[in-house]
Amino acid sequence: MSEGFGLVVRFSLRDQEAARAFDELCATTLESIKSEEPGTLTYVAHVPEGEPLVRVFYELYADRAAFDTHEAQPHTKHFLAQRDQYLAGVEVTFLDVIGGKVAARQ
Repeated sequence: MSEGFGLVVRFSLRDQEAARAFDELCATTLESIKSEEPGTLTYVAHVPEGEPLVRVFYELYADRAAFDTHEAQPHTKHFLAQRDQYLAGVEVTFLDVIGGKVAARQ
């Protein structure tokens, strides 16, 4: 399994109001990712247990080109332009796939 390019992004949100607004922004963005990005294999937002003001995204792309395509999408650019108003911090970790199980594309 040499293909694949991923990242984990940890967002710390300012407060509960910011968390609600951020979640709404995410929901809108996720709809476009689902319908318009075939190279995005996995894009999942999580709330860590016991951390209501944190969101963790796990993103897996077919390859680096698919990630670059994701970053160039209007919905992604809108998300990136809007997100900072809700954040206290962000941490991004880029991942190169070396092995594992990935669901087959449908």
